[in-house]
Amino acid sequence: MKKFRNPENVHGPVADYTHQVEISGQTRWLVMSGQIGKDKNEPIPEDPIEQIEIAMENIVKNLHAANMEVKDLVKIVFYLVGNIDNSKRVEAVSKVLKDHKPCMTLLYVASLANSSLKVEIDAWACSDN
Repeated sequence: MKKFRNPENVHGPVADYTHQVEISGQTRWLVMSGQIGKDKNEPIPEDPIEQIEIAMENIVKNLHAANMEVKDLVKIVFYLVGNIDNSKRVEAVSKVLKDHKPCMTLLYVASLANSSLKVEIDAWACSDN
């Protein structure tokens, strides 16, 4: 079972995330490698927002392949390179997450594995059995 909480003794979230998710009981975990903004049949777009949109779609595709849904996401880590418009990033992520608020971390890094990559997103999910 998943319990999403924002403890009263910690400041409120400064964005659309939850401070903690407690997982108990019989659960099935899905740990994904960092998803990048590459579509199966297309080159990597230059626009980092497009990369975020595609990477989030890839996360959803991974979830579906494991018979899971967006509501099963418990942790997302964003690795971003360069100056990326925050409001557009939030909008792109919100299109996928809607009102679901998993734990999140956002890091700006100097570079990723390929110089054309501006975005990589790690995700963890669990499902109650």
